[in-house]
Amino acid sequence: MKSYQKLATDIPQPTESYAEEESIDGKPPCLPKLSTWWLGVGLLTMVAVLLSGVTMWMLRQVSGSQGGQTPLEKCSAVPEPLRFDCYPERNMVVTKELCESRGCCFIERDQPLGSRSGVPWCFYSPDFPSYTLESLNQTELGMVGLLRRKVKAYYPRDIERLQLSVEFETNTRLHIKITDSTSPRFEVPLEVPQAMKRAENPVYSLEFSKEPFGLLLRRRTSGAVLLNTTVAPLIFADQFLQISTILPSKFLYGLGEHRSSFLHSLDWSTLTLWARDVPPMESYNLYGAHPFYLLMEEGGDAHGVFLLNSNAMEVALQPAPALTWRTIGGVLDFYIFLGPDPNMVIQQYQQVIGFPAMPPFWGLGFHLCRWGYGTSNETWQVVKAMRNYQIPQDAQWNDIDYMEGYRDFTFDPEKFDTLPQLVEDLHKHGQYYVMILDPGISSTNPGSYWPYDEGLRRGIFINTTQGQTLIGQVWPGLTAFPDFSNPDTYQWWLENLNRFHAHVPFDGLWIDMNEPSDFKDGSVDGCSPGELDNPPYMPAVLGGSLSAKTVCASAKQSASVHYNLHNLYGLMEAKATASALIQIRGKRPLVISRSTFPSQGRYSGHWLGDNRSKWKDMYWSVPGVLSFNLFGIPLVGADICGFSGTTSEELCTRWMQLGAFYPFSRNHNTQNEKAQDPVAFGSVARTAMKEVLLTRYALLPFLYTLFHRAHLQGHTVARALFFEFPQDVITYSIDKQFLWGQSLLVTPVLEPGVDSVIGYFPKGVWYDYYTGSSVNSSGESLKMAAPLDHINLHVREGAILPTQKPGSTSWVSSGNPLRLIAALSQNASAWGDLFWDDGESLDTFERGDYSYLVFNVTQNVFTSTVLHANVEATYITVDVLSVYGVREKPSRVTVNGKENPFSYLDNQVLTVSDLNLNLSQGFSIRWL
Repeated sequence: MKSYQKLATDIPQPTESYAEEESIDGKPPCLPKLSTWWLGVGLLTMVAVLLSGVTMWMLRQVSGSQGGQTPLEKCSAVPEPLRFDCYPERNMVVTKELCESRGCCFIERDQPLGSRSGVPWCFYSPDFPSYTLESLNQTELGMVGLLRRKVKAYYPRDIERLQLSVEFETNTRLHIKITDSTSPRFEVPLEVPQAMKRAENPVYSLEFSKEPFGLLLRRRTSGAVLLNTTVAPLIFADQFLQISTILPSKFLYGLGEHRSSFLHSLDWSTLTLWARDVPPMESYNLYGAHPFYLLMEEGGDAHGVFLLNSNAMEVALQPAPALTWRTIGGVLDFYIFLGPDPNMVIQQYQQVIGFPAMPPFWGLGFHLCRWGYGTSNETWQVVKAMRNYQIPQDAQWNDIDYMEGYRDFTFDPEKFDTLPQLVEDLHKHGQYYVMILDPGISSTNPGSYWPYDEGLRRGIFINTTQGQTLIGQVWPGLTAFPDFSNPDTYQWWLENLNRFHAHVPFDGLWIDMNEPSDFKDGSVDGCSPGELDNPPYMPAVLGGSLSAKTVCASAKQSASVHYNLHNLYGLMEAKATASALIQIRGKRPLVISRSTFPSQGRYSGHWLGDNRSKWKDMYWSVPGVLSFNLFGIPLVGADICGFSGTTSEELCTRWMQLGAFYPFSRNHNTQNEKAQDPVAFGSVARTAMKEVLLTRYALLPFLYTLFHRAHLQGHTVARALFFEFPQDVITYSIDKQFLWGQSLLVTPVLEPGVDSVIGYFPKGVWYDYYTGSSVNSSGESLKMAAPLDHINLHVREGAILPTQKPGSTSWVSSGNPLRLIAALSQNASAWGDLFWDDGESLDTFERGDYSYLVFNVTQNVFTSTVLHANVEATYITVDVLSVYGVREKPSRVTVNGKENPFSYLDNQVLTVSDLNLNLSQGFSIRWL
């Protein structure tokens, strides 16, 4: 058999010359033959070698040097962690005959026949045929190559000739695309940046193997191999695309949307990406699709990989560690981000998909909703009760029961007859109204429902293969589905919303059921028997069919068939909805969407779906929130206290404490269950809920600034600990704590019946947010008191947090004086910043209509420096400065050179009050 040949050992530089059709028939030295050594070592040693990144080259050399081996010996030589599944189909028992008909190895193990977990029985042999790299030419941005397959693959319509395109877009971003060289294929219509010149000093190097074709990507500084696709054959058929790679470590995150721990298990698990309406549960594809992962390497560097593909796919993980992408359409369009810091990886990813929108200030307040208020007056009573107890609330929401017959753009004229008056009252109190919209448009009574009749006239609905309007069934009964890939649908959607807004002047929109969900699999008439609805390979989708609880994959849309666009439906609806809100209100839109896809953060936030009132669901929300911050959707949260089932007072209190630190904070539950809003509980629980919401509202200036950084630079808001402590491997698996930005550590109680909690504190000084008392950690877990009325918050040394006297709404809070909290580092310094604007106008940063301040502490002097100012800052004063970690009591304090009273506590907290300093003016405070 043919052995591997290195094609290029580094990235060609622009100065090198290339022939039009560069020969690659030369034979540079290969890796040494390792057959005797390989067979003589133990599994642990082999796994260590696997991580070197040259594994399959070794396997090929083993095979090549043992030409006399029997097929069984050749197959047995492949270590179990490196056995890549050759028969991943789930609808049949894989036998020896089926496996060998594909030319693959079959070795039984001690597990049930056909088991879908554990080492595969059917796997690729070292000499399984793949593509050959026949040519490679230099381009202005990188290289273009031709791949050819000489032996047909086992899936129909395999593509013989592929084009490889490599673009060295930036020093930390590499773009690799593999597609059909002769016929166009569907590509995701996502706006991505176009590189104008080749990267001059990339931090990566790229190597190629000729036959079988493979890529090997290294990090220059460490030599770590980040991608090695030589470990299994590339397969590229019309409806089955597969490529595998060795991973440099086991610390893998992302690949949503799934309910799982933040750190994925690589123990033979498969993650499916196909948008699906299902209450969150482990092991299944959920509402959105995010084919992006972040991986922490040995030593603390990080990189990310994004497959820009919207077709149904699955990602198989195995303990080598290794990963296999399988998708059933489109192209293999990869972006690789080299970081090297995990924060930088996410920023680089968002440079491709787009930075998230800046939310309105009120969107960061507390939101309240339930399905089952029953009437607008009952909804109103809850709002009034919240005001009566002075519990903060910014927005009141309604679920589908406000509609007449569950029809969009209507409200029940009897049960919700006072809805316009409720919205007017909310606005008078500085509060806001948000209601739900589903994409399914009632088709039950044609001629009497304008949204359907007009949509039909304009031809904006999804059609069947015969060109007729596809009819499914959702809450209002028989329904048609708007085609948001059709530009004409945007205008129809806007007109419908405008007509409704004239009666009920809503402020934000909640778009649900937009996978899209269909209670009839496919349609009321089923789906076609063709290969779009019944592809040759079916990924491990819940329900076993692409049409399970959604429309037919063969359905026709303006941009393509639904087979290609399904995972994009929520994104396209969010884009249309945000656009409509901007045109209707002329202000920043607030949209919360259930289904999501990369770049969704530009248009909407997300909630984690129909969770349950269970303790484990509360825990699952933390990795969910952390994952969506990786995906560029920082405005995310779960239904506080759970959507379905009945909560308990203890669970809801603990969940309100956690939910007060979701970036998007909303309490929501279903019909026919007990109410779970704060006023539904006794005084002890109600008071605890109120206090934690007041804490959130006090921190809104800090949170708002974090969202500004997300919008401007792609930072995460809710942040995993390892983002700030990448050298501390203990943090890699922590998903029961999280940070706001760099500085605020949140340690919630996630278990019943306890009055303490154990939290991990990375190395450094941490200050209790409430008291300023400090703990100097060497990197250790600490047990802390956590009575029912308390959530532990700690400020990281070196941070300055802008906080504000909280009010009952964000509008009230935004006019109150500030309290600045400076948490001194061990060298007595600190830094922080504040972004401030009117909280609702469009593009305030882009137009320069904002204030931006930087705070510093050095050598016992606190300074506030105004880097940019607008009129909003002139209305705000700084009233209090608290400095944590002042080791000795000062003899005096001066404010702008004038002596000022102060207090000093034994826990080393210095407080300077009654400052009355205008935020728009720089100032300094010195302690001596």
